[in-house]
Amino acid sequence: MGDDEQNNSGGRFGVMMKKLKPYLLVVSLQFGSAGMYIISMATLNHGMNRYVLIVYRNATAALVLAPFALVLERKTRPKMTISTFLHIMVLGFLEPVIDQGFTYLGMKYTSASFASAIMNAVPSVTFVIAVIFRVETVKIKEVRSQAKVIGTLVTFAGALLMTLYKGPVIDLLWSHKTSSHHESSSTTINSNQHWIAGTLFILLGSVAWSCFYVLQSITVKKYPANISLSCFICLAGALQGSAVAFTVERRPSAWAVGWDSRLLAPLYTGIISSGITYYVQGLVMKTRGPVFVTAFNPLCMIIVSILGSIILAEKLHLGSIIGGMVIAFGLYSVVWGKSKDYGTNPAVQSNTTVKDEAQELPITNANAISGAKLVIDKNSIDQPSQMQLKTVQI
Repeated sequence: MGDDEQNNSGGRFGVMMKKLKPYLLVVSLQFGSAGMYIISMATLNHGMNRYVLIVYRNATAALVLAPFALVLERKTRPKMTISTFLHIMVLGFLEPVIDQGFTYLGMKYTSASFASAIMNAVPSVTFVIAVIFRVETVKIKEVRSQAKVIGTLVTFAGALLMTLYKGPVIDLLWSHKTSSHHESSSTTINSNQHWIAGTLFILLGSVAWSCFYVLQSITVKKYPANISLSCFICLAGALQGSAVAFTVERRPSAWAVGWDSRLLAPLYTGIISSGITYYVQGLVMKTRGPVFVTAFNPLCMIIVSILGSIILAEKLHLGSIIGGMVIAFGLYSVVWGKSKDYGTNPAVQSNTTVKDEAQELPITNANAISGAKLVIDKNSIDQPSQMQLKTVQI
């Protein structure tokens, strides 16, 4: 009798954990993305050149992905054509160089929490770009299209609010309060000079990331070996980033790394944000779909705000809080509209399932680290970031 009760208890626990597994994975994913923002910001604050970080990050990601691409896709990898090669070079320039470069620069002028909030606008920006290039269609009489349009407008309004209205500093329980009034005033004046510029840089990074998603959704159809494609994009980003880095930073000391954040940041962003993140996304999207993963992205903004105030002593402003909430509302409106696309279009739903299964590494290999932030989903309009290789996110 006791054994039966124990078996039933164990069975109920197993069922409960199976139901909780997707939630635990996506929450862990958001913590991983938040760590990318914090570690990258700490490294930049310690003087590391952002383009040097980009080179090391993408080189690390390419090295991590290469063995899995060689082994798992050796029989399915198509031949490289000139068209695909040019697409890869453009993708490597859009995401690693432009997106990460401008996002890192914008973070230095604002804060990690501010950047993570603005990055929630990526789905809306991607939706606009997809409509312009006719990848996405809008039927204004349908509710789901109205939700996507309204969500996009609300998102842009939130970003505009964060740009134009900074507001007073919100003191948290753990906030650092050691600065004098004179220092606070000087910091405020200095930050105001760069606040708008920093926001524009982050938005430029968001536009580049959105363009990357649209072009990536086209390229992956021509070159369906997803891990190999991710590896090539990371390699292209590292090479192009090197050309930019050697132009703007010629001091040998700038390329030196030590046992500090200058080593941790490339390893963390290259392995976690460009490897494990993608595998977790594929694992969850196979059972719950891409919309489920997207819906948790505002959690990253909250985590970054808390960790940023504790670790980086960042100041949280009222305008950022209000604007972040507005952007999150717009994000959920766009996500809801996209969820209706999957729910009402059987062909799209079927294709999504096939694509997700094609992208995920075999679950039986417990030690596998898959993919990159650079190739998240072929229906990538649904995926904002992670900061993710991202991150991603940055």
